[in-house]
Amino acid sequence: MSRRDYCCAELTARLAAKGFESGTVAACLEDLRARHYLDDERYARQFVDAHARRGHGPVRIRHDLSALGLSSEAADRALDEHGGWADHAREARERRFGAQLPGDWNEKARQSRFLQYRGFSNDDIRLVMGTDVSADS
Repeated sequence: MSRRDYCCAELTARLAAKGFESGTVAACLEDLRARHYLDDERYARQFVDAHARRGHGPVRIRHDLSALGLSSEAADRALDEHGGWADHAREARERRFGAQLPGDWNEKARQSRFLQYRGFSNDDIRLVMGTDVSADS
């Protein structure tokens, strides 16, 4: 059986779905936080690390963390701490398309859309592609 951390909002939703009262859930979560079993900052760092290894960018990861109920401050700290997003974008592009940079505009646009879908910023995409994609039209 695999185990993983949960953020407070995710665990609250799971316990509420199982029928536990909100007061009981709040008390339980406070006890877990006090014992350092439940830590949203640690969860955010682990989430960012795992998703960056999968080739996801900071825009997508920030959105996913927000959807899980984590604060934007916790997400921003974890993303800033991780850093190196241009390198991650380069690795994702090379894994998908190979080391050779695209030669024509259509292929640059296709690869840029792939990186944008993965959640990389336009600045990181332009850096990885070697040129300003929007200027090549």
